[in-house]
Amino acid sequence: MNNNPFETHHICERTLVLRLVNDDEEAFSELYASYKDRLIYFAMRFVKSREFAEDIFQDVFSVIWQSRHFINPDNSFSSYVYTMVKNRVLNMLRGIACEKKVLQAILSEAIDYNDETSRHMQYNELNEIIEKAVNRLTPRQREIFRMSREEHLSHREIAQQLNLSNNTVQEHITLALKSIRSYLAKYPGSFADLLLILICLKI
Repeated sequence: MNNNPFETHHICERTLVLRLVNDDEEAFSELYASYKDRLIYFAMRFVKSREFAEDIFQDVFSVIWQSRHFINPDNSFSSYVYTMVKNRVLNMLRGIACEKKVLQAILSEAIDYNDETSRHMQYNELNEIIEKAVNRLTPRQREIFRMSREEHLSHREIAQQLNLSNNTVQEHITLALKSIRSYLAKYPGSFADLLLILICLKI
């Protein structure tokens, strides 16, 4: 008889992972529920935002389901998922830092900070161009894009409100950004770069 709780837990979890690899959705749901609070708390220690942490968790488990056939049940599933979350947290933090640096550099070229009136006019012009690009989207793309960028809803929240899957929401946002980038391509140099960064920063 096995009296080691850790080993017993490992065996039970390995059984769940084996079922997951064999397309068992119930096993996936059990693993999802088991790790949800722990991984969101872990991510929140770094990103300081429950919304961001939940998005990271959702993304990780979406990848786990999509790549389930490649998971090795003999390896630690816990180490696997925590590493995935850690890597996504690091990528997010690097991306935010990079966006801020690039935005600051472009703003210093595109906007004269010594002229408050010019700066206000510049932002108005930028927002007008962005609005024109958004209005070219399909009605569904535009709705989802505004919910994400203006209402600051997570993909999960949008999916719940519109009764869609997370993947469908992601696909609409990806297509919307592709359309917007295509529209902005006609603007030269740093001006187009600034527009794209403003959109990505959800202002």
